[in-house]
Amino acid sequence: MARRITNANAPVPMLPTELLTIEEAAARLKMSARYLRRAVAERRIAFHRLGRSIRFDPVDLAAFVQAGRVEPMTAETVWRGLRSVA
Repeated sequence: MARRITNANAPVPMLPTELLTIEEAAARLKMSARYLRRAVAERRIAFHRLGRSIRFDPVDLAAFVQAGRVEPMTAETVWRGLRSVA
């Protein structure tokens, strides 16, 4: 039988303090659970699979929201864009 070698000094990965279900994550984002299920199916949001269950780390939810941020346009950026078209 093979003997398993472990390193006692190896860092132990930290578990998230809180994991949310699809319904809890959807409520926190003020979105539908169906939207989150679709985002999971399309792999657009990070998630943890525990057996058949899917859980979300609140940090990953915040990163998902931040990744969708769109900066406002100013009059200067609109005119600059129009000059490059011509």
